[in-house]
Amino acid sequence: MKVVRLKEPGIWEKLDIEQPNEELASGNVLLKVNKIGVCGTDLHAFKGQQPFFSYPKILGHELAVEVVAVADDVTNVKIGDRCSVEPYYNEGVNQAVRNGKPNCGDNLRVLGVHVDGGMQEYFVYPAKFLHATNSLTDDQLAMIEPLAIGCHAVDRADIDENDIVLVIGCGPIGLGTIQFVQLKGARVIAMDIDDAKLKSCQEITKVKDTINASSNVEEELKTLLNGDLPTVILDATGNSTSMMNTFKYAAAGGTIVFIGLFMGDVVFHDPSFHKKELTLKASRAAMGEDFGRIIRLIEAGKIDATSFITHRINFDDVTTEFEKLYSEKDLIKAIIEIN
Repeated sequence: MKVVRLKEPGIWEKLDIEQPNEELASGNVLLKVNKIGVCGTDLHAFKGQQPFFSYPKILGHELAVEVVAVADDVTNVKIGDRCSVEPYYNEGVNQAVRNGKPNCGDNLRVLGVHVDGGMQEYFVYPAKFLHATNSLTDDQLAMIEPLAIGCHAVDRADIDENDIVLVIGCGPIGLGTIQFVQLKGARVIAMDIDDAKLKSCQEITKVKDTINASSNVEEELKTLLNGDLPTVILDATGNSTSMMNTFKYAAAGGTIVFIGLFMGDVVFHDPSFHKKELTLKASRAAMGEDFGRIIRLIEAGKIDATSFITHRINFDDVTTEFEKLYSEKDLIKAIIEIN
């Protein structure tokens, strides 16, 4: 079978290896990969900028797959089912897992990051991390994992219809986050440094209010909100300056949620933090139940899973076409298709 592996930063290699056989261990299934979403993690790994990453590695964790074979004891999926893949699992049970925070386990493993991922025609995976639905397209299935990131962040923010929510960063995660905020009935303001992304955000999410991050943001917010400030801020940039500026933009008693991360320290003025009595939260990955919930929302037409797919690459062309994504100014989300 065909495999595309990142040998080292900037260098792909094509491999032809033996397909896994159908003699599966308990609880496992054999999967055929149909489509792979390109994540920021993949882009960073290619450039050698992904922390805690080792080479060589098969990338890919945003996956649409089909079940090819199942172990005798598997009951939640069957041969022929098309599924979204929950790409994180824990090797062992520790305090975080026992306390209902499996996304924070000490031994959390992510496909395409800590272990080989989905840029291969077939692979074996535990059935319990599959979410089957034969009513969605492969494009929709491949988008469920990035949507789950925004879904979990909105849950962390504990938003209600009375909140004013500022979402910073209008890439795929930010766009998904906005949709889940809208389902809460809250007012949403989108912010990015790129006017083209703000325009795309308005077209995709129908959000009314946008702000360019290079403006005097605090004054822009107060003008827009008649002197008020956002009660919830979700930052999906992973940019240190953006993240640390959120403390200035939040209303008294407000909540800040960091979705993106950077390798460094967050610094803020403690007296101002206390004066506003702010709440700061992190949001990591997603929960297993988020996947099923998102599938139902897409099926009901309440979440748009595909309108921010802007680019496509054939699996056979990854080694030559992947790097071109960095120069695509209108890139939001790329999908790799395995024929």
